[in-house]
Amino acid sequence: MRRDKIEKLIIVASILLIIILATFFHFEIEFENTLTNLSDENFGVDISIWRYIFEPFLGVLLFFNRTLYPLEELPLALIWIIILYVLCCVIQAYSKKDGSKIVLLKKLSNLPLLLGICFSIFVLILFIPLPNNTIVNHSSNLVLVSTHAHTEYSHDGLISQEAMWRWHKRNEFDAFFISDHANHKKTLEFSQAQRNGEFEIAPLIIVGQEHSGTNHMSLLGLNGKFDTKGMSDKAVIDSVHQYGGAVIINHWFDGKGKEKEFYRDLGVDGFEIENVGSDLYYDREIFEELKKFCKTNNLTMIGGLDFHGYGRACSIYNALEIPNWKSMEPNEKERVILEIFKKNQQDKISVLMYKDRDYYSNTNLIFRPFLTLINYFRTLNFFQIISWIVWILLFQFSKKLMKRNHFNSDKIIVGISGFCVVFLLSLSIVYYFNGQAVKGYSKVYSEYSSILGFIGFILAVFVFILTYLRFFKKRNF
Repeated sequence: MRRDKIEKLIIVASILLIIILATFFHFEIEFENTLTNLSDENFGVDISIWRYIFEPFLGVLLFFNRTLYPLEELPLALIWIIILYVLCCVIQAYSKKDGSKIVLLKKLSNLPLLLGICFSIFVLILFIPLPNNTIVNHSSNLVLVSTHAHTEYSHDGLISQEAMWRWHKRNEFDAFFISDHANHKKTLEFSQAQRNGEFEIAPLIIVGQEHSGTNHMSLLGLNGKFDTKGMSDKAVIDSVHQYGGAVIINHWFDGKGKEKEFYRDLGVDGFEIENVGSDLYYDREIFEELKKFCKTNNLTMIGGLDFHGYGRACSIYNALEIPNWKSMEPNEKERVILEIFKKNQQDKISVLMYKDRDYYSNTNLIFRPFLTLINYFRTLNFFQIISWIVWILLFQFSKKLMKRNHFNSDKIIVGISGFCVVFLLSLSIVYYFNGQAVKGYSKVYSEYSSILGFIGFILAVFVFILTYLRFFKKRNF
């Protein structure tokens, strides 16, 4: 069978496979109430127009961003890309009658570039806010609130206060707490600026702080001078309550703190039962145990984003039942939210989780990237399928055009790597200057700036060498 016929067969088979998976094995994306394990019909999913246009690029990246175990699965996916590339190189080289070793050597010289591209994709997925799917609130009485987020005024934050506000606005929150580590003064200034009319009042900023005691705790509703340095857990909790605030134990299930009974006896108001930043899908037996404990002891259950300006796309919302929200003054809104948490009005709280795949354990993830890709295609709607078909046909047309103009893939990979160099070095420079602007607060700006700058420089060296060999040397390599 001729090569062009094989290519046409592969294209038709790919399109049919996408249609079959999306149609006959469709998985409907929903927001599930983790307290009931049922889909909440008050909320829908909004898909960005940019995703419809660039679905094969943005859709895949965002779906892998939401993997259950991203730090394990993303590197595995990139490793598989490299393995498959090497296999293709070997097959292509030995399909040639003459010069197979030279062809193989030329193809394998792309490996450093491919590693750089894969690393850039990893950075893009985790550090750049792509146009992810967001929530649609169909209820006038339900308010979406986030209780756990860190800005660049936290030692581990990688996002400005203004960008944090925009992020919450884009993800349709009505209010959110900024809970920087050991610091709430900057948040207080930011919140006061909002309430003084210096910028839009929605979403409402509420002051919090994360206290690192025997376990991390969110101290919610801090509206004055407050210092936790040298204080015991009990003293911190009592002080927060004295001034009308609420205390939530964060990601207790990571096993780093004391027994949950210890915090109950200290008088905390509740526990995070889900946490995006720590472990969104931790052991479900521990989850059920914690949920039962909170119900038995009248402790509030909420979900924590633990957003630091990077990582998984928004996956957790706290939906609070608050009628007449829009007519309330900012201080009244804050008071009502804190009252729901402190008085354990659990019937007014739903912890919503974005669900686009079934749960699976992390016991054997080696082939999980392939299953993740299949699950991605299962979630596509009609317009996303059309986007895929259009881009597949465009790719095939471009391939023929480049072949006609004798522009080979080895030169293309050099060009893509060049863009990756610019991306990594630019991000490194941005992080460097951001770190200088908040010196003494965030430590991660300088750390990531150094890593990105070093890898970007190494990749630039390879790009420079191969650019010379393939574009300027008389006998192209």
